[in-house]
Amino acid sequence: MWLLRKATRLLFLFLLFLGLAGLLAGEVKGASREVDLLQVEGNIVPVVADYLDRAIGQAESRGAMAVIIRLNTPGGLLDSTQKIVERIMNAKVPVVIWVAPSGARAASAGVFITLSAHVAAMASGTSIGAAHPVALSPTGGEMPETMKEKVTEYSVAWIKSIAEKRGRNVEWAEAAVRGSASLTDREALEKNVIDVRADDINSLLSQLDGRRVMIGEEEVVLDTQGCSVRENPMNFIERFLHAISDPNIAYILLSIGSLGIIVELYHPGIIIPGVTGAICLLMAFYSLSVLNAFWAGVLLFLLGFALLALEPFIASHGALAVGGVAALVIGSLITFTRGPSGFGLGLDWWLIAVVAGGALAFSAFVLQAVVRVQRRKQPTGPDGMLGATAVVKTRLCPRGTVVAHGELWEAILDEGEAEPGEEVIITEVKGLKLKVTKPRESKKS
Repeated sequence: MWLLRKATRLLFLFLLFLGLAGLLAGEVKGASREVDLLQVEGNIVPVVADYLDRAIGQAESRGAMAVIIRLNTPGGLLDSTQKIVERIMNAKVPVVIWVAPSGARAASAGVFITLSAHVAAMASGTSIGAAHPVALSPTGGEMPETMKEKVTEYSVAWIKSIAEKRGRNVEWAEAAVRGSASLTDREALEKNVIDVRADDINSLLSQLDGRRVMIGEEEVVLDTQGCSVRENPMNFIERFLHAISDPNIAYILLSIGSLGIIVELYHPGIIIPGVTGAICLLMAFYSLSVLNAFWAGVLLFLLGFALLALEPFIASHGALAVGGVAALVIGSLITFTRGPSGFGLGLDWWLIAVVAGGALAFSAFVLQAVVRVQRRKQPTGPDGMLGATAVVKTRLCPRGTVVAHGELWEAILDEGEAEPGEEVIITEVKGLKLKVTKPRESKKS
C-alpha cells in the first residue's frame, strides 16, 4: 500500500509538471509579437503555391500574430490558384493579402487570392479585377461555347463561395469573372471588396490592430500594434524556378536550346553551344510542364527548327524554309492553349515574331555560307600544293627529300640547310621536284 500511494503521488506530480509545461508553452506561443511578411510578384505557378504553403506553415508553428502577403500578379494557373486559396482559407493564423506597392495589381488569379484572405488590403494606385478565365482550344482558336460556359460557371460559383465566406461583395466578385470588372483601390474599399487601404507596412499594422477575424470556428482579435515584421522571402531555388516558370521565358529557353543543339550539329566538337543548348532545353521542359503546355505545340516548334536547319543542305527550293517557319509559328501559337489552365497566361506576339524571324535569318545565313563555299574554286594538282607544309625526310643541303601530302618528293631548299623533321614551305612545283623554303621564324633563328 505504501508503494502504491508513493507511485500515485509521483504520477500526480509528473502530470502536474506536464500540464504546467504545456501551459507555459502555450503562453509563449500565444505571446509571439511577430508578423511574417511574404512577397509574391509575378505569375501564380506551382512554386508560388509551394512557397506560400511553406511560409504559412512556418508562421503557424511559431505562433505568429499574422501573415501578410504583399501581392502583385497579372494572373496564373488555375491549379496553383486553387491550392493557394485552400491554404489561406484553412490557415491557423490570420492571413492578410496586401496588394502593393503603388502601381501593383491583383488581376485574374489575384482576385481569387485577395478575396480569400482574412483581411484584404490595397495600397493607393493599385487595382483589382479582370478575373475571367483564359481558355483557348488546342488549335489556338476560341474554345467551344459549351466548354467556355462550363469554365465560366465554375469560376463564378467558386469566387461567389469565397466572397460569401469572407463577407465580401458577392455581386462584384461575379462581375469580375463574367465581365472582367475591375476596381481601383478606393472603389474596392467603397464596394466592400477589400477591408483596408494602406500605403506602407506601419499603416497596415496600425489599421489591422483590434480587427476581429475568424480562424475556423474561433474568433481571433489581431494585436498588431508594435509588432515586429519578419520578412520570409522565397529562397534562391524558389526564386529561380519562379523566374523560369513564365511562358515567355520558357519560349526563349526553348529557342536558345534548339539553336545551340543545331550549332553543335553543324560544328561538332565546339561543345559550348551543345552544352548550353542542352541546359536551356531541360530548363524549358521543366517550365513547360509546370505551365501545362500543349506538347503537340512544342513538337511542332522543334520540327520547325529542324526543317530550317536542313534547308541549307537539301535542294528544296525554299519548301523546307516555308514549312519550318509555318511549323514554328503554329507550334508557338498553340503551346500555351491547353484548355482552362489558368488566368491571363500566354505568349507575347512580338516574341513569336522575333524568334521566327531570327530562325529564318539564321537559316538564310547558313545557306549563304554553304553556297559561298560550294562556288569557291578548290585548287587541285600542283596549284593545290603551293603554300603547303612539307616535312624534311633527308637532309636538305640544298637538295634532299621531303614528305608532302603523304608522298615522298625530291626537294631543293632555296637557301641554307634543313635537318630531318624540320618543316618547310612549298613555293614551286617543277615536274616531280619541289622548291621549298624555311618558315620565316626558322630563317630568323
